[in-house]
Amino acid sequence: MYWDRIQGNWKQMTGRVKEQWGKLTDDDLEVVAGRRDQLVGKIQEHYGIARDEVEKQLSAWEKKADESWIKK
Repeated sequence: MYWDRIQGNWKQMTGRVKEQWGKLTDDDLEVVAGRRDQLVGKIQEHYGIARDEVEKQLSAWEKKADESWIKK
């Protein structure tokens, strides 16, 4: 799924984000508001991992994302 679809459906996607990165809080996800760069920063902050690693994880997660993740 392309990031613009994820961003446009952010409220529905937050549950999946929390499944992957459980240390992120609801407040974190509200601040991120679907912005990929903000999400990368929050993951780095909570997990203490390098940006390159976060980018790899996020790209893999993004590839798994599909329309079934968006509640209708």
